[in-house]
Amino acid sequence: MKQERLDWLADNPFYTKRFAFHVGRRCRTSTIQDVAKDHLLDWKTVKSLEMQYMREQIRRAGQPRPKIIGVDEISIRKGQTYRIVVSDLERRRALWFGGKDRSEESMDEFFAILGEKRSQAIRLAVMDMWKPFLKSTNKNVPQAAILFDKFHIFRHLGEALDKVRKQEYARLDGKDRKFIKGQKYALLSNSENLRGSARKNLKVLLATNKRLNTAYVLKESFGQLWNYNKEAWARKFFDNWRDQLKWQRLKPYEKFAEMIDAHWDGIAAYCKLENKVSLGFVEGLNNKIRVIQRRAYGLRDEEYLRLKVLTCMLPEL
Repeated sequence: MKQERLDWLADNPFYTKRFAFHVGRRCRTSTIQDVAKDHLLDWKTVKSLEMQYMREQIRRAGQPRPKIIGVDEISIRKGQTYRIVVSDLERRRALWFGGKDRSEESMDEFFAILGEKRSQAIRLAVMDMWKPFLKSTNKNVPQAAILFDKFHIFRHLGEALDKVRKQEYARLDGKDRKFIKGQKYALLSNSENLRGSARKNLKVLLATNKRLNTAYVLKESFGQLWNYNKEAWARKFFDNWRDQLKWQRLKPYEKFAEMIDAHWDGIAAYCKLENKVSLGFVEGLNNKIRVIQRRAYGLRDEEYLRLKVLTCMLPEL
């Protein structure tokens, strides 16, 4: 008895590749359960057809040869369980989802899989200030410049501002407290994104609390650091920004400034014209991954999640 392989059949022989790709396209914007219901299929069948579609997307995308990479981690479940996501910032696609945690050894796995030859082509690595990522990158691709991600730095600054808010709430009592309560979102948001009552309440808060007003103005102005094309100008701006902390009793901001000073080379790298990369891609990818995790809530198949992450920025087939 001879078996014949038909190229137009899906991995599941009851369906064609054309139908598998149709299901895969639908699953990019809908849950497995919704697609299964619409097509009167078992959800396991839909999942297997979608996984075939995603593997074909990755195959057609070709072997990665990145020159600029973005490195970040995502939590895949409760209990500090992390996986590392590496992206190609030029081609704007996820390259690798793996590791057993966010350790240096897990980051080493990516460079081992990429191989020495292709690793030598990497000239810039964008990441947060997590030491294991930094150590692994410096060890495996010493020729690459390190650039610390602006959005992660602003997250640290936001945490410093929130600590000031909590300190002020603890220091005050009675009617003075009421202006602070419930204003965390307004303080941490970009002023341009606030509308209506949120904008009005923030204005009242800043008018009644001098320390929070100073902290908020400093937070809003810090973004100017990434506008400079020469390191000397950027350094002068940062030194002036730091000088404004004197006598302000903003201890969380002083610690933040010390952190920036200690990691200055990875921030100043953005001043070079060749390093003016889109710093929003890694954050955008993270947002997409969160949507994927919510949509696939309850699924424990890590291989499925890996394929979803690696294909979420790839074009449809």
